[in-house]
Amino acid sequence: MVLVILVALAVIALVGYLLQEIRRPANYPPGPRWLPFVGNTPELRRLARSIGGQHLAFEALSEQYRSPVIGLKLGREYVVVALQHAAVREVHSKEVFDGRPNNFFIRLRTMGTRLGVTCTDGPFWAEHRNFVTRHLRQAGYGRQPMQLQIQNELNELTDIIRDLKEEPVWPGSLLPTSVINVLWTFTTGSRIPRNDERLTRLLQLLQSRSKAFDMSGGILSQLPWLRHVAPEWTGYNLLKRFNKELNEFFMITIDKHHLDYSEDKCNDDLIYAYIKEMKEHKDDPSTTFTNLQLTMIILDIFIAGSQTTSVTIDLAFMMMVLKPEIQRKMQEEIDQNLQPDELPQQIDRTNLPYTEAFLLEVQRFFHIVPVSGPRRTLDKCTLGGYQIPKNTTILMGLRTVHMDAEHWGDPENFRPERFLDADNKICNTERLTPFGLGRRRCLGESLARSCMFMFVVGILQKFSLHNAEGSEEPQLKLLPGITLSPKPYKVVFRKR
Repeated sequence: MVLVILVALAVIALVGYLLQEIRRPANYPPGPRWLPFVGNTPELRRLARSIGGQHLAFEALSEQYRSPVIGLKLGREYVVVALQHAAVREVHSKEVFDGRPNNFFIRLRTMGTRLGVTCTDGPFWAEHRNFVTRHLRQAGYGRQPMQLQIQNELNELTDIIRDLKEEPVWPGSLLPTSVINVLWTFTTGSRIPRNDERLTRLLQLLQSRSKAFDMSGGILSQLPWLRHVAPEWTGYNLLKRFNKELNEFFMITIDKHHLDYSEDKCNDDLIYAYIKEMKEHKDDPSTTFTNLQLTMIILDIFIAGSQTTSVTIDLAFMMMVLKPEIQRKMQEEIDQNLQPDELPQQIDRTNLPYTEAFLLEVQRFFHIVPVSGPRRTLDKCTLGGYQIPKNTTILMGLRTVHMDAEHWGDPENFRPERFLDADNKICNTERLTPFGLGRRRCLGESLARSCMFMFVVGILQKFSLHNAEGSEEPQLKLLPGITLSPKPYKVVFRKR
C-alpha cells in the first residue's frame, strides 16, 4: 500500500511539473504551444531550416498569429520577439529591457562567466562601458587619429588591389583585415601584419562562429545538456576552440603591454589605460578590473566591429557590380568633389549625399543583423500590451523594420534615392536602426560608418568594379548566421 501511495504521489508530482512546464504566463504574447523541457526549440529549428533562417521563422510566426510580438519558450527560457517598428522602438527606449541574458551560451562565450561589455548589464556594464568609451576617445576614436588610421588601411588595400592586375577576387577575402587593423591599433597601439597566420586562423574562427549560432544562442543555449551527447554538432567544441585560441592571441599582447608598461603610455591605447586602472585597484578585493575582463572587452570589440563592417562594405561592392548605373553615378559625384589623389575624409560625407544614401540603402536592404539583441527584462513589464515576466529574453526583428512596405513603399527595390529629399539632402533615416538605439547603442558606430564611407569612396576613386568574366553573377540571397553574409563571388577591379 505504501508503495502504491508513493507511486501515485510521484505520478501526480510529475503531471503537475509537466503542466507547469507547458503553462503560458498570463497575457503572454501569442505564439505556438510548447513541449516540456525543449519548449519550441525543435519546431523553430525545423521552420528556420525550411524557409531559410531564424529571422524568417519569426516573421512567419508573426504573420500566423497576427501579432508584432511573439511569445516562445526555447528550452527552459522564455523568449519574446519584437517585430515591426513600434515594438522594436519600445524595447530600445525602455531601461527595463537593458539587461543581457545569463544563460549557458553567454557564460561559455566569456570563459564560464559574464564578462566584457556586450554581454553584461547593471553597474558592472555601466562602469566598463564608460571606461572603454572614455579611453577610446582619448586615443582618438571618432576624431582625426581614427580618420588617419582608416586612410592608412585604405592605402594598403588600394595597393593590394592594384597589385592584383585585374585578377578576379572576392572582396570579402581582403576587407576583414583592413577593418580589424583599425580596431586593433586603437586597442593595442599597433597593426597586425596581413601575413600573420594566427590572424588568418582567427578570421576563420569568427566566420565559423557566425554560421554556427543564431542570436538566441542556438541549440547550445536552449538545450545545453546536448553538449555532453553531441559536442561537435551543438557547436560546443567550436566555441571552446574559439575561446582558447582567441584568449591566447590576446594574452600575448596583454602580457607584452604589462612588461613595457609606463604611465606616460596610457593615452596610447586601451590596454595601457586598462593596466593603469588595474594597478590603481590592485589592493581592492572587489575590483572588476582583471586580465580576464580585459580579454573579454577586446573580444567584444573584435567581434562587434570587424565582421559587420567588413560584410557591409563587401555588400556595397557587390551592389556596385549588380547596379553599374549606381556605381557610375557615385563616381561622377566623387569626381566632382574630390581630386583623384585626394584621400576621402569624414567631412566629405556632406558633399557626397548620393554616396551616403547608397550606403544607407545597403544597410537597409540587406539588414545583415536581421535579429538583434538579445536583451533581458530586468523586471516584469509590458511590451505591445502583453505581460512579459522578469528575466525573459527579448529579441528584435530588424528586418521587419527595414522591409516595412507601409513605411518604405517599395522595400524590395534597391533605391538609394529614398534617403534623399528634394534638396538632395539626407532624409528618412528615423527607422534605420542597424546600430540600435538608446543606452545600448553600438559602441562601434562611429568607426563603422567612417570605414564604410572612406573605403567605398577611396576604392571608387581609383577603380571600377566589374563581374569577373565567366563567373556567376553575385547572389542577393545571403547566407544565414548571427550575421548574414554574401555567398563568395568574384569581381575585377579595373584601374580608372
